[in-house]
Amino acid sequence: MSPDAVGLDAVLDLVSLILILLGALLCLIAAIGLLRLRDVPSRLHAATKPQVLGLILICIAVSISLREWHVIAFLAAVVVIQFATAPLSAHMVGRQAYRNGRLDAGSLVADELRDAGATDADATSEDDDEEGDGSDRRRGGRSRWPAR
Repeated sequence: MSPDAVGLDAVLDLVSLILILLGALLCLIAAIGLLRLRDVPSRLHAATKPQVLGLILICIAVSISLREWHVIAFLAAVVVIQFATAPLSAHMVGRQAYRNGRLDAGSLVADELRDAGATDADATSEDDDEEGDGSDRRRGGRSRWPAR
């Protein structure tokens, strides 16, 4: 091995180490944010943004460290799946928190769901059961979705 190759390996290993430490720090910050923040939107922010960035940094570090194509391809797929699932799961959790009334309405800048009638409070009551068989109720609560 030439001295240049050894120097390049050492630099890439150092870069990999720094990226892993930064990624782990971001994942730790995301975990602390989930525990410490009070409202659902803040927790969703902590669960998605720093965690995804931390995972990306760790995947890049592993790719730099191992320098093999099959590892890079696998980690690229992991990152793409994370990009696809993190916003979707955060959206679903946030929407359910809104429907259950767990969000502080004063903290919302815009409330598009209020106009769409997406809360359970706006749903039909059990007296408004169209079928008369209780099919409009789900899980003991009210549903805004019509019975099938």
